[in-house]
Amino acid sequence: MTRRMAVGVAICLSCASSLRAQEKQSPPAGAHDAAAVDGGQVPAPIDPTTFEQWASGRYRITPSDVIELKFPYVPEFDQVVTVQPDGYVALRGVGDLRAQSRSVPELRQLIEEAYAPILRDPVVTVVLKEFEKPYFVASGQVKNPGRVELRGTVTLTQGIALAGGTTDAAQHSQVLLLRRYSAEMVEVKQIDVKKMYAKKNLSEDYVLRPGDTIFVPKNAISKITPYLPIAGMFVYLTPFLRLP
Repeated sequence: MTRRMAVGVAICLSCASSLRAQEKQSPPAGAHDAAAVDGGQVPAPIDPTTFEQWASGRYRITPSDVIELKFPYVPEFDQVVTVQPDGYVALRGVGDLRAQSRSVPELRQLIEEAYAPILRDPVVTVVLKEFEKPYFVASGQVKNPGRVELRGTVTLTQGIALAGGTTDAAQHSQVLLLRRYSAEMVEVKQIDVKKMYAKKNLSEDYVLRPGDTIFVPKNAISKITPYLPIAGMFVYLTPFLRLP
């Protein structure tokens, strides 16, 4: 692998930090900074209810999304809005509202609250007309590394297959699944795909979420940290990339 390709892998890995690379997402309520695992500490706990809602895999609105709003009882307020680069939408009659990083149900609730002072018991339907399609990232020793569109339910082994399968140099027993744990940390799962196939036990064949990264290493990884700071992922994984 050339250095240029290694940089490409680093760019792919950075996608795991969020559903969109340029999105500046605030941590969910109740989240705390995580300490280094190697020092004997684990990430500070996150409120389960808040974290489940934040990391449930629901699509999160991003700039340039086009949203249609329909008010069944007051159709004069029907409108189509585009999420601006700063994450806000301009709503008729109430002004700007931040839509970025919200799920559709969350945005609908916010819009109904925003219109409550001027409409009696407002009811609104929110429809995504144009949006960024969900994807996962396959990197390392796969034949076609990069973004892969996530259509329906896809497991880790299916994701590897969609990326063209593994190369001859792949270490199947230590495949990594990187998934966002909090605003600053990525959860890392080490999965023995070889053992799964040998024992015909797919209990660790995790269903992928939008923004997940699959990393298939070339060399054996003797020690895996269960959580990594997003900024340090490339530094951690560099020894396992094939460089000239």
